[in-house]
Amino acid sequence: METYHKSVFTRIPEEKQRRILDAGISEFAARGFPGANINVIARKAGISIGSMYKYFGSKEDLFLTIIEQAHGLLASALEEIDGSSGDIFEKIEKMVRAAQNYARQYPELHQIYLDMTSEGLSHLSRKLSGKMETVSVNFYERMIREAMAQGLIDSRQNPRWIALFIDNLILMLQYSYTSDYFKERMKIFLGPNALDDDEKMAASLLQFIHGALKGEGSLK
Repeated sequence: METYHKSVFTRIPEEKQRRILDAGISEFAARGFPGANINVIARKAGISIGSMYKYFGSKEDLFLTIIEQAHGLLASALEEIDGSSGDIFEKIEKMVRAAQNYARQYPELHQIYLDMTSEGLSHLSRKLSGKMETVSVNFYERMIREAMAQGLIDSRQNPRWIALFIDNLILMLQYSYTSDYFKERMKIFLGPNALDDDEKMAASLLQFIHGALKGEGSLK
């Protein structure tokens, strides 16, 4: 497994690792990758800049280490849902609720992920997007094909397209919780209190996905 930190980083106490990564997350989320200052990160973490470069070869390596952490959270969540009981609709519900919880619990990590998708950071996103998205698409496609075989959803649809569309919906939901732009966009569509009721948000999205997967209301 490729890592972006130096081996010495794994040998320092976990509390210190966490302090360094948290300082990096805060700085990258607030200022973006170009504006983030590794000297500021070191100061907030309570270490010298010399120590920082003992752990990471560059600001880019620290950024990629943080993205890897976000990827680990995603992979763990999908693995847990994949191994749980229930049909496709129950598992998608678990995913929607996990997305809401993730966005509430880790807003800065999600802001960093959103920044990573910009064209300005394409040289970094190419290093990670394949691995991150492969985890998602494999999970979705396996779940969708199983549901088709069971007759639970419309089998005339392409599993890869379905996977993309569902993932886009859930990703946009997360952006709406963490990005100021997407929060305002959500308010324009749904009103100023749109994000105050997670249960209503989840129920409405799940109803839409259920209808789409069952082929209800499709054009003849």
